[in-house]
Parts: sequence; C-alpha cells; structure tokens
Amino acid sequence: MRGYRYYRRPLSRRAIIRLVVTVLLLIFSFLTIVAGVQMKRLLTQLATTRVTNTVNRIVTQAVNETINGGEIRYESLISFEKDNDGKITAVKSNMPEYNRLQSKILNLVLERISEVSTRDLSIPIGSLTGNTLLSGRGPLVTVRMQSVGSSTAHLENQFTSAGINQTKHQILLYVDVSVAILLPGFRTATQISNVFTVAETVIVGTVPETS
Repeated sequence: MRGYRYYRRPLSRRAIIRLVVTVLLLIFSFLTIVAGVQMKRLLTQLATTRVTNTVNRIVTQAVNETINGGEIRYESLISFEKDNDGKITAVKSNMPEYNRLQSKILNLVLERISEVSTRDLSIPIGSLTGNTLLSGRGPLVTVRMQSVGSSTAHLENQFTSAGINQTKHQILLYVDVSVAILLPGFRTATQISNVFTVAETVIVGTVPETS
C-alpha cells in the first residue's frame, strides 16, 4: 500500500502580517472593553462623591442663611397651651409657618443646585487600567456631568430629657435631595439626606402633648 505524506505550506509573509494584525486588534478590543468598564465605575464614584459634597454644602448654606436671616424663630413656630396653674400642657405647631419655611428652603436648594448642575470631571488615563501603579498618571480624560435634583423637607418636633423635671424641645429640619447624574452613555442616581436643629428651648415640667 502506498503511503501519503502531507506537507504544510509555510505561511506567506502576507498571511503572517494578517495574523499579527488580527491578534493586535483582538487585544486592543479587549483593552478597550476593560477600560470602558473601569471608566464607568470610576466616573460613577467620582460623580457621586462630587455631587454629594456639593449638595451638602448647598443645603447647609440655605438653612444657615434662613436661620441667620431671622426667618426661623421658635415663638413663631410654636405656641403653648397652659392649665390654670400656668403649667404647659400642650405644644402646638404653627403649620402655615412650617409650610412656608419648608417651601422657602426647598426653593432655595433647588435654585442653587440648578446653578451648579453642570460639572467637568477629569480622570487620568492610567486610572482606567485598574493598575495601582498607573493610577492617577497620564493625560486627563474630561467628560461632562449634568445633575438634576428634586428634594423634600419637613419639620419635626423632638422631646428629650434635659434634667430633673425638664424637657428639651427641638425643632428638626429634615432635607432629602435626590439627584440624577447624567454621564456619557449611562446615568446613575444618589440621595443625600441632612438633618438640622433649627430651634430649641427647655420646658420645665412634664412632657407636654404635641399637635
């Protein structure tokens, strides 16, 4: 029986070049995907941190301005009911004044947020590799971020013991701001919550009822 031998023809120079180019393209595509995933994660973290810091500053300034402007006064927010002996039996909240302050602070917060909603975010190219040695190195990649916020605010009464037969009454302002962060090709969201003591007093006697 006659045997046959098969010989593989050596690759031509053109075929070798094609193979090398194909491998390089595959490597480049892989690195591009990895960089994209890394960039998305970093942009999300950076945007969330920056938005949180900005919103906290805006809310704090808005509340402080309202307090320093004399618009939040304990006596205008609260009234007392007393018995025949002059003891405080109930604390009444001035709801129209509560609502006015809540609306004023909300409007101020949203106005300030709209003024700073667009930011430039820059990330060094080295940070996109995920390599700690290259992190923070290389030219910067700049993207645009736009945040649109909605917020809620409400006042609450809080009573705590302040000693023998004494009660500390605090009026707390809770402000929650939800922010949608729009980044190239995707979006994320975060919520920032703050609580402030806007007025307080010490009441002598038993804890009164509230209304």
